[in-house]
Amino acid sequence: MKTLENKIILVTGASSGIGEATARLLADQGATLVLGARRTEKLQLIADELQAKGAKVVFKALDVTQKESVNAFVAYAQQTFGRVDVLINNAGVMPLSPMSALKVDEWDKMIDVNIRGVLHGIAAVLPIMEAQASGHLINVASIGAHMVMPTGAVYCATKYAVWAISDGLRQESKNLRVTTICPGVVETELGTDITDPTAAGALKEFRKISLTADAIARGILYALQQPEDVDVNEIIIRPTASAF
Repeated sequence: MKTLENKIILVTGASSGIGEATARLLADQGATLVLGARRTEKLQLIADELQAKGAKVVFKALDVTQKESVNAFVAYAQQTFGRVDVLINNAGVMPLSPMSALKVDEWDKMIDVNIRGVLHGIAAVLPIMEAQASGHLINVASIGAHMVMPTGAVYCATKYAVWAISDGLRQESKNLRVTTICPGVVETELGTDITDPTAAGALKEFRKISLTADAIARGILYALQQPEDVDVNEIIIRPTASAF
C-alpha cells in the first residue's frame, strides 16, 4: 500500500545522503517529489531512475543560502503541482574544527546553510501552507542539537538553532505539523568539507558505527505517515552502539 499518494513533497539537499535516501523511500510510497540541490547532474540521475520505476519526480537547481533560489524552488513546485504538502529541510554542511583554528569562513558557511537555509525554506512555504490550512515541515537537525563535542561547537550551535526554530514554529502553528529529525552518526558525504586534520580524524573514528542514510529516511517516513491530527515533534535516531 502506497501511503503518500497525492502528497507533494519537496526535499532539499536531495542529491546524496539522507536527502537522496529519503527521496527514494518516499517515491516507493507514491509521493510526488520535487528535489532540490546544487548538483543538478546528480538530481537528473536520481529523477531518471525513479521516473523509470513509475514515480512522479521533478527537480530544480537550489542553493538554500539564497532566498531567491529557495523562493523559485517552492514556486516551481506550486506552479507544477498546485500545492505544497511537505517541505523537508535537509541541506546541511559540517566542516568541523576546533574554535582555536579560527575558521571563520567555515563558521559563516554553516550558519548560512544550516540556519539561514532552513529559515528560507520556512519563509517560502509558510504562506502557502497557511492558505491551505495544512502542511508539514520536517527539519533535519542532528544529535548535535542536544549535545556539544570538541570541534563541533559551531556546528552544534546551528543545529540547536534548527531545534529552537522548529519548536517555535510548532507552537505558533495550529494547522501545520512540524517535525525535527535528529540523526546520530550517519555514513554520508557530510563532513567531506572538513579542512582540519584533527576533526577529520575524529569523524573517521566516530563513523565506525555509522547508520546508513536509509535509517533516517525511515524515521522521516514514520512522521509523514501519521494521521493529520498527530504531529510527531521530534525523532532522535542513533546507532545502537553509540553513546552519543
